[in-house]
Amino acid sequence: MRTLKVGLIGLGQIGGGVYRLLSGKSAFLKEQAGVFFDLTAISEKDPKRLKILSARFRKRVMPAEKLIRSRDVDCVIELIGGIHPAKEFILGALRNGKDVVTANKALIAEHGKEIFAAAGKYNRRVFFEASVGGGIPVIKALREGLIGNRIESVFGIINGTSNYILTRMSREGLGFSEALALAQKEGYAEKDPTLDVEGIDSAHKLSILASLAFREPVSLSDIACEGIRGIDHSDIAFAAQFGYVIKLLAIGKKTAAGIEARVQPTLVPRNHMLAKVDGPLNAVFLQGDEVGDILLYGRGAGSKPTASAVISDLADIALGRKMVFNPWGAQRRVGTKPVSAISSRYYFRFSVIDRPGVLARISGVLGSNQVSISDVIQTERKSGNVVPLIMLTHDTDEKAVKQAIRRIQSLPVVKGRPQVLRIENEN
Repeated sequence: MRTLKVGLIGLGQIGGGVYRLLSGKSAFLKEQAGVFFDLTAISEKDPKRLKILSARFRKRVMPAEKLIRSRDVDCVIELIGGIHPAKEFILGALRNGKDVVTANKALIAEHGKEIFAAAGKYNRRVFFEASVGGGIPVIKALREGLIGNRIESVFGIINGTSNYILTRMSREGLGFSEALALAQKEGYAEKDPTLDVEGIDSAHKLSILASLAFREPVSLSDIACEGIRGIDHSDIAFAAQFGYVIKLLAIGKKTAAGIEARVQPTLVPRNHMLAKVDGPLNAVFLQGDEVGDILLYGRGAGSKPTASAVISDLADIALGRKMVFNPWGAQRRVGTKPVSAISSRYYFRFSVIDRPGVLARISGVLGSNQVSISDVIQTERKSGNVVPLIMLTHDTDEKAVKQAIRRIQSLPVVKGRPQVLRIENEN
């Protein structure tokens, strides 16, 4: 039976889960994969995390710099996250003839070209199933299961923290700050939640998914990114009146004019499959020219599901599976579509002075910029003498919307910053 000698860097949440799988289910994994995964080396700087190791494995602890050079290691698992020193460890492992497994979405998104160039140079492999979607096998689906398809779009909910916050706001009428505090209390949000709530984590993951789906590099700078911090509980309530749910979506589409790549809070029809994905769960919706629509749904983070994805990569390495395609080494063919050229339906919320003629003035500005209104709600709920005015539009170019909003914001009857959200009506 084949033996794969494994070195593990990092015993945090995911690394701890990988250790428990490799040490506690070795017989089961041997039966499933036909391979014995021998955890021969471990590196962890935090002494507290080393407490999970049995006496046998504590003897195998060593500095990461030594681990990536060790002759007793065939494959290095990098699970410390961040850019540095993770990048240096991965490049060092490749240079020393080791294959690599990583869950590091930021590193793959921002430095994928360099990492995969090094893998090619040293005839090694880098697998990264755990970088997107936790236990959801979305990368394997794109690289293998859907290889006979031209992928037309990939979009979904790929950040559980933001989805948990929006779910609590929707179900309980909470404000953003209240829902965020609950997410932190329950362990779904970090003390500093910026990467999650500003959409940056989703953008890293979309960079990876879009690159694989469309078979050319889609960099972080190509992705228009907005977070959920500006979402008010009233937006969720008004969206519900129109039959929509607000979700933070990562959206990638391949069009004749280029690739659309954006992360934005979006109104999704209540009957759409993604609208039903609640709490910390993730879901990725794929459209292929042969298979049609596919939804991959499940736990997008956490020790157990992410460790499961890492083990699947180990099995691929042990069984000799090659990297089918490296989009980070490919030439751009269609490039990315400018945000200003993207067409969508829109949701607007204006705070306006309660005065006759306000609706007509705002509608006039929208009309003069070729922004066509489909629905309107004028509520009588006041804050002082200011009331919310809600509008939905027909399909409109982003450029036209921005021009119209700038003019509307300058009107003396409009107070504060207008809320502008996109509507995604794909089934």
